[in-house]
Amino acid sequence: MKWLGLMMVLLLAACDRQQEAVYQPVFGKPDTAAAKEYVVGIHPLHNPQRLIELYGPVIDHLNKAIPDAKFKLEASRNYEEFDKKLFGGYYDFAMPNPYQTVRSLKHGYRVFGKMGDDEMFRGIILVRKDSGIQTVADLKGKKVSYPAPTALAATMMPQYYLHTHGLDVNKDIENIYVGSQESSIMNVLRGHVAAGATWPVPWKTFKQENPDLAERLDVKWQTETLPNNGWVARQDVAPELVRRVGGELAGLGNTAAGKVVLDRLGISRFEPATDEVYQPVLQYLKTFSETVRHIEY
Repeated sequence: MKWLGLMMVLLLAACDRQQEAVYQPVFGKPDTAAAKEYVVGIHPLHNPQRLIELYGPVIDHLNKAIPDAKFKLEASRNYEEFDKKLFGGYYDFAMPNPYQTVRSLKHGYRVFGKMGDDEMFRGIILVRKDSGIQTVADLKGKKVSYPAPTALAATMMPQYYLHTHGLDVNKDIENIYVGSQESSIMNVLRGHVAAGATWPVPWKTFKQENPDLAERLDVKWQTETLPNNGWVARQDVAPELVRRVGGELAGLGNTAAGKVVLDRLGISRFEPATDEVYQPVLQYLKTFSETVRHIEY
């Protein structure tokens, strides 16, 4: 009996040790490995490599500031690829151009922010300084380059400008869509086209990185302005997360590191916005479609 009692005591002690091992509390940082991933798309402001270099720090900031979510930046090779993903609802968050922003509202997105500096959202038309081109009429019979048919500032707005200054852009010139802002600039520089359209942000970057080459070109004409690129979120993304992302974007300029990021993007700030901000864009697209060439909007 004494042996039986001793065995019972040893068994109970072993059970206590097992329970202690199982129920030890764990302290430390929460595990974010299982945080839900959100895909962020930026329309092709630049070629994919350049876009990731510039916007990667924005995504890094979001991942540090909102650790319970994981944000992944995805670049697109061209406007066609970006449009397919955006209008197919692939992105959780995206920064489309204003034309794409307006169209995205019909594909399950809502506006929550935008780029600031609306005065910069305009088209510019470049020519070589040695081209001899002085007036819009001098472009008749020549080639003009643009990034893509759906680029608003760098394609539609320059085409509308040429239209309102006496050119039939469908007959008087040959429109060449070259895939990116940098390509449009380089086509002018290399003499492949008589003029090339872009917008101030990539032109500013090009001048900073290639001052000698930029010196060979002139900004010959500028268009009017429209609201800048939007930030949109898919409707099924939690409103609280959208609010937090918008707050972090708008607050980038509050720190020295954030100001460096914005400066590299060529802007001073991001700011809150709603669908209503883009009503002037919708009206512009309607006019463009009726007078220059048909587009979906």
